[in-house]
Amino acid sequence: MLSRSSFTSLVVGVFAVYVAHTCWVMYGIVYTRPCPAAADGAAGGCVWPYLARRPKLQLSVYTTTRSSIGAESNIDLVLNVEDFDIESKFERTVNVSVPKKTRNNGTLYAFVFLHHAGILPWHDGKQVHIVSPLTTYMVPKPEEINLLTGESATQQIEAEKQTNALDEPVSHWRSRLTLNVMVEDFVFDGSSLPADVHRYMKMVQLGKTVHYLPILFIDQLSNRVKDLMVINRSTTELPLTVSYDKISLGKLRFWIHMQDAVYSLQQFGFSEKDADEVKGIFVDTNLYFLALTFFVAAFHLLFDFLAFKNDISFWKKKRSMIGMSTKAVLWRCFSTVVIFLFLLDEQTSLLVLIPAGIGAVIELWKVKKALKMTIRWQGLRPKFQFGAYNDSEKKTEEYDAQAMKYLSYLLYPLCIGGAGYSLLNVKYKSWYSWLINSFVNGVYAFGFLFMLPQLFVNYKMKSVAHLPWKAFTYKAFNTFIDDIFAFIITMPTSHRLACFRDDVVFLVYLYQRWLYPVDKSRVNEYGESYEEKSKKKAHRE
Repeated sequence: MLSRSSFTSLVVGVFAVYVAHTCWVMYGIVYTRPCPAAADGAAGGCVWPYLARRPKLQLSVYTTTRSSIGAESNIDLVLNVEDFDIESKFERTVNVSVPKKTRNNGTLYAFVFLHHAGILPWHDGKQVHIVSPLTTYMVPKPEEINLLTGESATQQIEAEKQTNALDEPVSHWRSRLTLNVMVEDFVFDGSSLPADVHRYMKMVQLGKTVHYLPILFIDQLSNRVKDLMVINRSTTELPLTVSYDKISLGKLRFWIHMQDAVYSLQQFGFSEKDADEVKGIFVDTNLYFLALTFFVAAFHLLFDFLAFKNDISFWKKKRSMIGMSTKAVLWRCFSTVVIFLFLLDEQTSLLVLIPAGIGAVIELWKVKKALKMTIRWQGLRPKFQFGAYNDSEKKTEEYDAQAMKYLSYLLYPLCIGGAGYSLLNVKYKSWYSWLINSFVNGVYAFGFLFMLPQLFVNYKMKSVAHLPWKAFTYKAFNTFIDDIFAFIITMPTSHRLACFRDDVVFLVYLYQRWLYPVDKSRVNEYGESYEEKSKKKAHRE
């Protein structure tokens, strides 16, 4: 079997190979090899840019309820830019008529044409176009009310009134349409066209050379949930913001891959809101910060795994609770479960929800170990049995109970007062939502106080040898990484502030580790002392 150190080295090695491979793949995406014959002026095998001829272009945006059109019938022109400059960005807001079919949960499509100025799109053999739906289906956000008075923050929308349940999806309007044109005069090698860009390219033969028409692209990553508007049956017009900006070839290829990745997530069951969290990482940050985010996320994954491995190993081998605060373990379990239920109630991104759920299961297992609990089944009824503590463990429990006694004088009035205040002044979806929010606000605001019993036990015993320092170290690295993610991934503000609270607690633990030197006669986290291990080793020899 592999030793723990060699297994860790193996994991770190695999991680390094993964990072290197990912960097190589990303380089292959953003860098495209130009046609070698283009440098010599030869045309053979090269695909040349039509935009190099500097044609006079026009941009037209039409809407229709059909996914394909063959003529100008049954379509509405919503935007026409006659003297379209591909180098100049713009943003315009237009009002779009909403057909009756769309108001009845139908789909409305936008057809974006880039064609020669003065010629209708369907009469222009060198036009390019792209189609994008302007509607999507999503479950509307439940209305929040004051639980005591029944007063709502806003009038509930008509679409929600007409549905039998709030979990039924309704039609939403995409209020933004973001367009890009690849403006580089790049000469492609016809024998090795990138597959990602190829599907957006349209070729024409001009004399002896092959040209590709302007590459038109719709940035779907910019379609965010916050921009969606519910379509009800009385709506006749809705605003549409059309924005345009040029794009480089490297960024275009990267964006295509990211859009395909988000689409794959949705095919695997991610909801529109979950996919929106991923979109936010790409859209709300520049490419350099995005690269930093990738490395941060990779290291977060590594430290998560190592912390998980060492934490499980620590509790699996633990035979004694000497120096360990049982109350702190119980509180950590309670707070982790409450936070998971809160994130679930808030419909938080799966990027945050899944790790929280795994953490809650692990904390429940730790409680079973800390209480020395065994479960025996008598038919279908479980019977719980608890092990006995020795004298040293009872002494630890006395310190633990003493710390909790002092904390209760401060903690309970604050939590009850906060819950009462929120009931009177804050609107919630249900009583369950209020209860979970009250619990989680207590966890976030005063949860660090429940870490104090362990600090108090450390102070009384003048030792920190019983703590799982390897797991603590990896968790500390992740805590500082979480500080970065707190500004990147959408999450409740209270959850974001809790990330910074953990920094302070870990610094106090570090101070105690420096303050209390190692005592080799004191037991470690596995119930063993250094001297006992030395005696066993000498006895074997």
